[in-house]
Amino acid sequence: QVQLVESGGGLVQAGGSLRLSCRASGNIFRIKTMEWYRQAPGKERELVARIINGGSTNYADSVKGRFTISGNNVLNPVYLQMNSLKPEDTAVYYCKMDYYTDLLYDYWGQGTQVTVSS
Repeated sequence: QVQLVESGGGLVQAGGSLRLSCRASGNIFRIKTMEWYRQAPGKERELVARIINGGSTNYADSVKGRFTISGNNVLNPVYLQMNSLKPEDTAVYYCKMDYYTDLLYDYWGQGTQVTVSS
C-alpha cells in the first residue's frame, strides 16, 4: 500500500509565497519521478513542475522563474516553493509519483487547495 500526503496549501495574497510538501510512504522500492499538477475550476489538470531521480527539473512556462521543485536524492519528500503568486495560480495542487516496486506504477495524492487573492 502506498500513500502520498500533500500539505502547505492555503490562502495568500497576490505576490506572496507558499511551500507545498509531498511525502510518500509504503511499499516503494525507488521513486522515478515526482510531479506537481494543478487543476483550477472548469479547467483541465495541468503539469506544473517535475523532478526526476537524478535531479533534472521541468516547469510549465506559466510558472518558470517563480516556482521551484526540489527534493533529496530519493525524492522523498518533495517540495514546491511558489513565489510571486498570482490569482491565476489558484487551483487544487496534486502531487503525482512514478515509482518502482516490481514494476513501474503511478500514484496521486489527494490534493491541496491554493487560493491567491488579488
